[in-house]
Amino acid sequence: MKPSETGAVLRIMEQEAGRRKAPVFRLEGAKTTPFKTLVFTMLSARTKDTTTDPIARRLFARANNPEAMLRIHQKKLEKMLYGIGFYRTKAKYLHGICRILLERFNGKVPATLEELISLPGVGRKTANIVLNVAFGRPAIAVDTHVHRISNRLGLVKTKTPEKTEEALQRVVPDRYKARFNKILVAYGQTICQPVSPWCSQCKVKSYCSRIGVKRSR
Repeated sequence: MKPSETGAVLRIMEQEAGRRKAPVFRLEGAKTTPFKTLVFTMLSARTKDTTTDPIARRLFARANNPEAMLRIHQKKLEKMLYGIGFYRTKAKYLHGICRILLERFNGKVPATLEELISLPGVGRKTANIVLNVAFGRPAIAVDTHVHRISNRLGLVKTKTPEKTEEALQRVVPDRYKARFNKILVAYGQTICQPVSPWCSQCKVKSYCSRIGVKRSR
């Protein structure tokens, strides 16, 4: 796939994943403010969004800002997050994030990559999602779906998500960066799966180099 084909490929992927009701497209409601976006994305790390979503909604119904979140006792917060991967650690991170937001950022979520990754439990993927979703910045968050599919297509040739992020920032036109992560995640959830992707049903296979695909359906 050539960088010049990015727009056409993303349009097809979005349409096809939408027809298959990709889970990621159904989870907009839990991420309506910068704070909620930050918390949801941090909690969903190494956990399916479909698992995180109902837990996050119950949490936000009780506390949707740093002050309210800190009023929840640590043990109670752990119970509320039960079901999410590493829920005890994430409860600790969440309280830490809220304290720092109040102490350093006047209770607001910062809008720079450097400030976001200074928060407990916030890596580059989470930070880039927050920059993209909450602040409309042309950042590309790279998770396993984005790393896998970008390399499978032949759009980049990288070994790690960090290198994939650097490469995609160079080759993907700014106007497509805002939706890049969500569309590739949706396509990865439905068609371009990690093991045995649905190449027979893939509408972008004419663009795809199928790098690393050893078995498909």
